[in-house]
Amino acid sequence: MGRIMAIDYGRKRCGVAVTDTLRIAANGLATVPSGTLVDFIKDYVTREQVDLLVVGCPTQLNGQPSESMRYITPFLNRLAKVLPDLKVVTYDERFTSTLAHRAMIEGGMKKSDRRDKSRVDSIAATIILTDYLQSIYNN
Repeated sequence: MGRIMAIDYGRKRCGVAVTDTLRIAANGLATVPSGTLVDFIKDYVTREQVDLLVVGCPTQLNGQPSESMRYITPFLNRLAKVLPDLKVVTYDERFTSTLAHRAMIEGGMKKSDRRDKSRVDSIAATIILTDYLQSIYNN
């Protein structure tokens, strides 16, 4: 069984998280510049077996896609061309950055460390992946 990878896609940088090989726990892997994300994923899947990529797609409160989708859609199209055999699903990622900040505070992280946006992105990707795992295991 391969890992599941999750992406918190941003205009400048993207948080990446992966499961363990048993798909029990989600762990932050890296924060990658958006322009190099496809190459990062391509390199990672050559070293590790990844069966599924979960891409966080933000939606508005009314359920409609948010403005950010205009950046995410080209990424999804490029990824499909470069890695056509990799299964990709999108998953609602509403409020994950807010939840990531809250987790950092509750975890006792210093204010100066919480300002590091790359940490927020990695934690947000971990939250997306954790939520996705809960959704598939609870159904």
